[in-house]
Amino acid sequence: MKADTEIDLKVKIGGCILRNPVMTASGTFGYGREFEDFIDLTRLGAVVVKGISLLPRAGNPPPRVVETPCGMLNAIGLENVGVEAFVQDKLPWLQRTGATVVVNILGNTVDEYAELAQRLDNVEGVAAVEVNISCPNVKEGGVAFGTDPAMAAAVTGAVRRACKLPLIIKLSPNVTDIQLMARSVAEAGADAVSLINTLLGMAIDLQSRRPKLANVVGGLSGPAIKPVALRMVWQAAQAVKIPVIGIGGIMTAEDALEFIIAGATAVQVGTANFINPRATDEIINGIVEYLAQHNMRSINELRNTLRT
Repeated sequence: MKADTEIDLKVKIGGCILRNPVMTASGTFGYGREFEDFIDLTRLGAVVVKGISLLPRAGNPPPRVVETPCGMLNAIGLENVGVEAFVQDKLPWLQRTGATVVVNILGNTVDEYAELAQRLDNVEGVAAVEVNISCPNVKEGGVAFGTDPAMAAAVTGAVRRACKLPLIIKLSPNVTDIQLMARSVAEAGADAVSLINTLLGMAIDLQSRRPKLANVVGGLSGPAIKPVALRMVWQAAQAVKIPVIGIGGIMTAEDALEFIIAGATAVQVGTANFINPRATDEIINGIVEYLAQHNMRSINELRNTLRT
C-alpha cells in the first residue's frame, strides 16, 4: 500500500485547504480534546467542534440519547459552553495541536448567527464556520431556518456579510427538495454545503408507554440514515457548483468512498466516533488503500465518478 504522503488527499473548501477529506461531525467529537488519547488530530482533514451559541446552553433534560436499530436518537438540545468560553478555554488547546478547526454555530434569530460569525471572524485558529440552520427561528413561530429556502438564504447572507471565513451551510434532510435548499444558500454566498443533519425520529418504552427521550423526539443518526444521506448528497452535488460535504451513517472507508463517488468533496464522521473513537483515522487509511489499489494519485480523481 502506498503511504498517504504519496497520494494527494488534499481538498479545498472555499479558501480552506484540508489535509484530506475526512472531518468530524459537529456534536460527536466534543471540542476535540476528548479524543486526544485516541487520535492525532492533525491527521484529520478538520475537527468540527460541537455547536456554539452566543450564550451557554444547558441542553435538554435526560434521557437524551437512545440506541435504535442501526443508529441512535439524540436530543442533547445543543448544550455548549457559549462562544466566549469556547474562544477563551477550548480553542487555545486546539490551536496548540495544529488541528484545522471548523466552528459550528447556531442561533434562534438571523442576528444571533451574524453576531456569532462576526465574533469568530478574526479569531486565530478558526479555519472555517459551519452554520447549523436546523435551529428554530423564534421570530417565525419556531419554524426551522433549514426548512425554508428564503430563511436559509437570509441566514447565509447575514453570516456572509459578517465574516470572511470560508462558510459551510449544514442542510436539514427534513425538506421536500434538497436541491432547492442547496441552490438557495449557494446563491446567498455559501462556500460549501454539508448534509445531512439528523432525521427526526422517536422511540417508545413499551412498559411505561412513554417516550424513551425526555424531549419525545430527537435526531436519528448512524447507518440507518446512510441511504437517505447518500441520495441527498448526490442530488445536491448535481445542483450546485460549490463543494458538498457528505454526512450520514459513515462508519467505514467504504461508506466515505461512496459519498465521494456520489459527488462529495469531503465527508464528516459522526456516530461512528461513539462506537470507535479511532474511526476517522481508520477511514483515512482505508481511503488511501482504495486509491492505491485503483492506481489513483489524487482523491480528486474519484470524486463525482458515479456511473449512471
